[in-house]
Amino acid sequence: MADNLSDTLKKLKITAADRTEDSLEGCLDCLLQALAQNNTETSEKIQGSGILQLFASLLTPQSSCTAKVANIIAEVAKNEFMRIPCVDAGLISPLVQLLNSKDQEVLLQTGRALGNICYDSQSSKEQFASTSIAEELVKLFKKQIEHDKREMIFEVLAPLAENDAIKLQLVEAGLVECLLEIVQQKVDSDKEDDVAELKTGSDLMVLLLLGDESMQKLFEGGKGSVFQRVLSWIPSNNHQLQLAGALAIANFARNDGNCIHMVDNGIVEKLMDLLDRHVEDGNVTVQHAALSALRNLAIPVINKAKMLTAGVTEAVLKFLKSEMPPVQFKLLGTLRMLIDAQAEAAEQLGKNVKLVKRLVEWCEAKDHAGVMGESNRLLSALIRHSKSKDVIKTIIQSGGIKHLVTMATSEHVIMQNEALVALALIAALELGTAEKDLESAKLVQILHRLLADERSAPEIKYNSMVLICALMGSESLHKEVQDLAFLDVVSKLRSHENKSVSQQASLTEQRLTVES
Repeated sequence: MADNLSDTLKKLKITAADRTEDSLEGCLDCLLQALAQNNTETSEKIQGSGILQLFASLLTPQSSCTAKVANIIAEVAKNEFMRIPCVDAGLISPLVQLLNSKDQEVLLQTGRALGNICYDSQSSKEQFASTSIAEELVKLFKKQIEHDKREMIFEVLAPLAENDAIKLQLVEAGLVECLLEIVQQKVDSDKEDDVAELKTGSDLMVLLLLGDESMQKLFEGGKGSVFQRVLSWIPSNNHQLQLAGALAIANFARNDGNCIHMVDNGIVEKLMDLLDRHVEDGNVTVQHAALSALRNLAIPVINKAKMLTAGVTEAVLKFLKSEMPPVQFKLLGTLRMLIDAQAEAAEQLGKNVKLVKRLVEWCEAKDHAGVMGESNRLLSALIRHSKSKDVIKTIIQSGGIKHLVTMATSEHVIMQNEALVALALIAALELGTAEKDLESAKLVQILHRLLADERSAPEIKYNSMVLICALMGSESLHKEVQDLAFLDVVSKLRSHENKSVSQQASLTEQRLTVES
């Protein structure tokens, strides 16, 4: 086979130059056969032979061999190592031109070739960015009225639009206006092709907003016509448009300026109305998208109080009964963002027994690490931001202490720290009530381990020592501290390179010595 393949490649070079179509077809058939038998090896030989450069001249609308050439390119581009050579060989431009073809086989193979060249390959997408493919595809797209051809172009556009530079090129070439037009044309149709095109068009629109530059260009300070049109999707009766609208808002809400503008211009009320329509037997993807948008909008400090006043917590709490982990995850994230540094809201939520019990339940969701982590973080946040005895009592009574202690052993430093600060507040404000739970959760042993472990971050060591001092007010926990010889570990930390740690070690050592 290897000899045959070498002969075929030599022959192809000669026949390609002579343009003798019969011989050419025979060579192309041999290549397709070889690729079917061993794609990788044949592709390597094709690359080594320099034949790829010849293919660019064979991709002409008039030639009867064009479909086969495009098929060969589609086959070799299944291999990642062949994608950049295909771009370097100048195959993109002639392939894009072929998307104008009336021949269905040429269209099919051309779409496959372009799709495979840009599939899952950031390096080749970078190469695409330096070609005029974005402009060519948008020009071509504007001309098409047939569903199949538009779908073919969509299939090439979607992987390309994952690259930020190409996103911007597509926006500048006017793709967004085409997509908005499609949405307007198809929104009321229930024909299968139209429904599919509406979904593809609105999904691609959301994808374009994932690039920072393309998103900001379309936002235009909140006055852009694209932004306004997307806003009008949210109150629509079409689930696909509601979803795309909410996802688009979540994407626009990626910097403080945009978030503040949107909250000041009533977007929160629109999202709450949308959520309201999906409380009972609602669409999970729409719920998830609307909650994502609210969570992002709640990040700037100035927005939190406004959103709390607008009633966002009440709207979000309606989904507390959801059994869908993606919805649970976003619900928890939204509440956590809203109460950050908002003492009154944190206290109000922290005294909500129904919420706290649900959080404790989700802290055990071992199959859903994201939900479990967010539940723990929200429990801790309720204590840290409210500093309220009532909140602490509610969490103790609902069985939350053991989860905060476990959280102190998390692999994420930020979560460890949040847990230790919350536990220190519990020890300072309600030690008597929490004593038994702290004992049974083996908090003292965990703190000993954190202090003895050289890998523990300085802030973890610091907060562990603060907590040890706070626990000394309990007789039983004090005894556990004495039994574990904390003095040895703490005295070593007096020479720690971090000043806060070394100072806290001296204070803790004094406390332990006085009370031993």
